[in-house]
Amino acid sequence: QVQLVESGGGLVQAGGSLRLSCKASGRTFSTYSMGWFRQAPGKEREFVSGINRSGTNTFYADSVKGRFTISRDNAKNTVYLQMNSLKPEDTAIYYCSASRTQGVVTVKNYYDYWGQGTQVTVSS
Repeated sequence: QVQLVESGGGLVQAGGSLRLSCKASGRTFSTYSMGWFRQAPGKEREFVSGINRSGTNTFYADSVKGRFTISRDNAKNTVYLQMNSLKPEDTAIYYCSASRTQGVVTVKNYYDYWGQGTQVTVSS
């Protein structure tokens, strides 16, 4: 129904920036709330940021608040995660996800579709 493909990951030094993109294929992109999650080796997949359908409401995990910015361009079927002031602790596979829930969702169980992930590695 909807396919999500992340891109923009890579290797960056601490303090640097990356912008992740999540391109959705489907005709109902604007009906989904979107979220970014990440999973580091040996850790649970954790919520990073979420955005509602129109892009007017956002939410961030405490660990990234003030450093990351989520946005979406519904005309392009794309969600972005701008990551600034990156830390080695941000190293993880970052996943884009879509939720049929109306508002911003922070729990991964409420997300219905997932991308394949993109690796972000922050060196110290």
